Amino acid sequence: MSETTLQAVTGRAQGTRNSRRLRTAGSIPAVIYGEGVDAVAVAVDAKAFRQAVSGSQGLNTLISLDADGKAYTVLAREIQRHPVRGTVAHIDFQVVDPNKPALATVPLHMIGDAVEVRHADWEVDQQMFSIEILARPTAIPTHIDVDISALTPGQAIHVKDVVLPEGVSAAGDPMDNVVNTRAGRAAKTAGERP
Repeated sequence: MSETTLQAVTGRAQGTRNSRRLRTAGSIPAVIYGEGVDAVAVAVDAKAFRQAVSGSQGLNTLISLDADGKAYTVLAREIQRHPVRGTVAHIDFQVVDPNKPALATVPLHMIGDAVEVRHADWEVDQQMFSIEILARPTAIPTHIDVDISALTPGQAIHVKDVVLPEGVSAAGDPMDNVVNTRAGRAAKTAGERP
């Protein structure tokens, strides 16, 4: 995964009024934090930030943040949005070590066709749409595929059953359901007949 460079300005005035002025001027107030780093209040250009996270990695894009000459390797963690417009109102950048595992949320993509489930008039019910993983920031996948083709009626796929790329491990409960199967309307109706 390539690293994106983003410019940040330090020494921004804090407070609601000053943050509003920054947003009006096309910037986003942000903070840089992490282990062994004092929190630094910064501002980044809104358009440049959108371009930085618009690639396939999305918010898991590794960013080299240049804050007035000091470089930080960060991931965009907490994004606050305006409740009506949906524009980014504030960003928390977490400093990460490229050689140590970091927590990330990655989307899950269902692949395959659960033929036996479909033929039994059952349905596949996706319970999780993303998964929390631990991986080096440079090895965070864009998504993780979950193959549902071997599912049979009454079966489920748990977090522990998901095939993860090398160097990636699941951070959540291994018994959480990713995909369930349930009786469809036709199967329920057939079961109710005398």
